[in-house]
Amino acid sequence: MKKYRLILLSIIMTGIITSTSCKKELEVQNPNYPTIDQAKTESGIISLASGSVYNNSANNGAGGLGDGYFGTVIGYHELLADNISATVANGNLNNVNVPDYVILDDGTKISNPSPQKMNLRINNARDRIGTNMFYPEWQSMYALNNACNQLLDLVDGIGFSGDVDTKKNTIKAWAYWWKGFAYARLGSVYYAGIINSVTSSTNPNYVTSAALIAESNKNLQRASAILSSINNTATYMSIMGQLIPSFVQTGNGAVPTQQMFIRNINTLEARNLLANIKLTDMTTANWQTLLTLTSTGIGANDNVFEAVSSDINDIFNANGGCVSSLTAGIPSTTLFTVSERLAQEFKPGDMRFSKNFIQNEYLNQVGGFTFSTRWELLNAGDTTVNNNNAIVLCDKTPGNQVVYYAGSYEENELMKAEALINLGNIDLGLASVDNVRNYQGSGLAPVSGTGLSLAAAKEELRKERRVALVFRGTAYYDARRWGVIYDISQGGGRTNAVVLGTDGVLNTKATINYNFLDYWDVPADEVVLNPPAPGSAPVKNPN
Repeated sequence: MKKYRLILLSIIMTGIITSTSCKKELEVQNPNYPTIDQAKTESGIISLASGSVYNNSANNGAGGLGDGYFGTVIGYHELLADNISATVANGNLNNVNVPDYVILDDGTKISNPSPQKMNLRINNARDRIGTNMFYPEWQSMYALNNACNQLLDLVDGIGFSGDVDTKKNTIKAWAYWWKGFAYARLGSVYYAGIINSVTSSTNPNYVTSAALIAESNKNLQRASAILSSINNTATYMSIMGQLIPSFVQTGNGAVPTQQMFIRNINTLEARNLLANIKLTDMTTANWQTLLTLTSTGIGANDNVFEAVSSDINDIFNANGGCVSSLTAGIPSTTLFTVSERLAQEFKPGDMRFSKNFIQNEYLNQVGGFTFSTRWELLNAGDTTVNNNNAIVLCDKTPGNQVVYYAGSYEENELMKAEALINLGNIDLGLASVDNVRNYQGSGLAPVSGTGLSLAAAKEELRKERRVALVFRGTAYYDARRWGVIYDISQGGGRTNAVVLGTDGVLNTKATINYNFLDYWDVPADEVVLNPPAPGSAPVKNPN
């Protein structure tokens, strides 16, 4: 974090201007010569709490593609999950998800001459920030954590009007929530990291990914306890209404009540658990904890933490600021293309597929041997399919594209489903799968009550997580915990995979050996400037 310790000081915000323009709400004032005095009033601290959180969490500042977090960071995760592919060299995108090898239906084996692990580590260098996959998420999340540290340092010294305690506690809960979110992201992808609660400073004490997840949960639980102690609902809602930019407050992005906020916290804690334990290592106690958390997690009508597209690139740009918008369009012209392995997860008759995809073959000649595809992701404005109830995956009209920072109803319900199925309550678990399919307008017949075996129920759950949570940045966690990304000799890989060859031959029984790095090394930009102290956790994954 040494390199990034001054990031917050370059984005102190002016007071939020009441306007229909989202640009003004997050506008940076005097970025080269900021003063903390700007935040030492009630309006100033609220502006700082809003602007610094959304600017740091959404923009990685690394010269990445798209608009930072939702384009670059989530893009890497979706690539690694084999939901999308990329043939362009920008950001090393055309290399990060090339498997070790593929065996086609006729037995032909095609190998990767530059294995993923080797490629990633070659690019983990201070002079290769633009091609270093390890860099953007680290930079963004530690900048966010530092912003929250600054809030917590300042908030008790502010002269609030009215119900002072409720206003302070609302801002504190906000800060602890975002700190919890930042450590959740860091602990779920990096092999090691730093725990730091000191503003604009750092330390050389690297800890394990498990310790980062524990720190995430600690901050989330602090936020939950504070929210539970607030009695003045009107004041809480008023402050939250100023912390969340007005252009984000549409649909389920509206201000969450205290109870909704707590349910968001429970869902993120559930993800922390599920994402970071291999499926084979999950115990009955783990499944029961997961069920407890998701039973008090996000509901179908709850408001959640969203970002909404705009035409002036505040959080993310409508035309190219998130994974779906960077994928939609003629495959030969887009940054990302649809993976055949994603398309094969949709069940026949799923209206989510017919509404969002059309056949438009693209034979890749310049990138990975699994990158060719028959499918194009549609922009909402380009589709003529009238599946009105089905979810739209991409809409490039400003203000229409919604992306999720953390949990959603669908994710919570599918985690609940997985817990129930693994605890032996198969039909109850499948009912949750049906709930998600109905919520997204799939048009599929129910699977609960159909007598599915445990193995068949798990397969329904696996497919649904791939489909319902696409482009939300969780699929790589799943591929890791399910073992798919590991070498075939370790039980990994994928069989019966659909692979469109570069010659146009469609394979439906291919074997893919991914052999990807499971948790990422600490970026060289951090390690070189902030060498680990004696006793620190290893900063390089031995995998």
